[in-house]
Amino acid sequence: MNFWDFFWLLVWSFFFVMYLMMLFQIIADLFRDPDLGGGMKALWLIGLFFLPFLVALIYLIVRGKGMAERQSATVHRARAEADDYIRTVAGGSSSAQEITSAKALLDDGAITQAEFDRLKAKALA
Repeated sequence: MNFWDFFWLLVWSFFFVMYLMMLFQIIADLFRDPDLGGGMKALWLIGLFFLPFLVALIYLIVRGKGMAERQSATVHRARAEADDYIRTVAGGSSSAQEITSAKALLDDGAITQAEFDRLKAKALA
């Protein structure tokens, strides 16, 4: 095996792995989309099985924007769930507790009214 055989093996391996990743993303997106009916999901999968390159290209053109939006929504939902879990495990205080402690600091004169308003807005956000 000479250098060029090895080089082309690497190039084709890269494109094959890239195609597999794209195919798995498409299949995951099919099952993630609640608006797409079961019959249409089955048709897309059958098409991906019989004409994989053509149907994958058509899918990316036709449904690519929605695919990105669904992926982004999934990431944001997962991040929000993780943040909520971390807050509950870390024993984070509620908004009311934060405002109460800020009010106590204001009454003691440790912070100004402007600082209290900023802390209150942060707690309510």
